[in-house]
Amino acid sequence: MTLSQLILSQLSDPFRIVLIIGLVYTMLRTRPVTGTLIPLLSGVAFVAIIIPVTLNQGSAEPVWRSISAGVLSNAVILGVVMGVWSLYDRARR
Repeated sequence: MTLSQLILSQLSDPFRIVLIIGLVYTMLRTRPVTGTLIPLLSGVAFVAIIIPVTLNQGSAEPVWRSISAGVLSNAVILGVVMGVWSLYDRARR
């Protein structure tokens, strides 16, 4: 699988998308205590590591390649989710 195919498959993974949406929801609820940047960065890294380590047994892809593509995919998904949230929050006010 090429790197672009790997990234596209991760961008369309519903499990990954739901985890990132949950990450943003949790960050918004705990923002006064924990801030914004550290929870988002650690969450993106956690999701990028936990999915390939637990779900890719027997895969031909090296784990480090899946993790590095996952970080990129998660960052893109996070940007989209934060953009949608920002638009919703602006329209709500």
